[in-house]
Amino acid sequence: MRSIRKVVKAEYRPIGDLVTYSPMPTGSIDMIDPFIFLNHHGPQTYKPNNNGLPFGPHPHRGMETVTFILEGDISHKDSDGNESVIGAGGVQWMTAGNGLIHAEVSSDEFKEKGGPLELLQLWVNLPARLKMTKPWYKGLQRADIPVVEFEGGKAQVVSGEFEGTKGAFQPETGINLAMVFLKKGAKLELLVPETHNILFYVIKGELQVNEEQAMKLYLVDFGNDSEELKIEAIEDSTLLYGHAEAFDEPVVARGPFVMNSMEEINQAYADYQSGKFGTWKD
Repeated sequence: MRSIRKVVKAEYRPIGDLVTYSPMPTGSIDMIDPFIFLNHHGPQTYKPNNNGLPFGPHPHRGMETVTFILEGDISHKDSDGNESVIGAGGVQWMTAGNGLIHAEVSSDEFKEKGGPLELLQLWVNLPARLKMTKPWYKGLQRADIPVVEFEGGKAQVVSGEFEGTKGAFQPETGINLAMVFLKKGAKLELLVPETHNILFYVIKGELQVNEEQAMKLYLVDFGNDSEELKIEAIEDSTLLYGHAEAFDEPVVARGPFVMNSMEEINQAYADYQSGKFGTWKD
């Protein structure tokens, strides 16, 4: 079985009244190349007539955001003209590429009525050859995402593939992502190429993976010495699972930009301030 280097608890970092846990980066783990950032918002319940999510217009360059909506919704808008409201079980994929401005807020209906909210946002790096690619966005509802069922559970196949089923998104970087739901007692064996790094974050419940315990809000950091993962659900559990070949490139991240050098970061700020990321219309 693949070895485990460490099991790291997400750090609590609330954003105003938004419950937020940050599994990565933390003082214990910087990144799992090419996965560079993960925030877990909620779970929490909003009262009627609330302000919703606080992520108003802001820029990005050089990376991708993948947003998983477990409960509630997200209203997306960007400077390329894309708009959508994605509900529970849906996923948004945005390739920032050479730069755009976007906002991720709650829908007017959610702000009026309130309700439960839980979501994750993952940042995936782009290799140098794709950092200045044209921006792209797509939001999919739950019904648009393939599901694989297995004894005691199921997996939403978000990108790449999972157990032979192709995902809803096929990014050029070959990133594999799935949201896995396991009932208590379910067992799952997976094979991952040794050269791939694994993203393994327990959102809910408690799992045993390769004979080590992983509870909710914990991220597991694996070595690269075997293909085999053995997972057993100690409780009903939800897992964010992914794997990909490392890019093995310099990573310089400052605020909303992820590039290969400080010079490129400075250029990103200059380009944004000079209007090259497009204009924002409320």
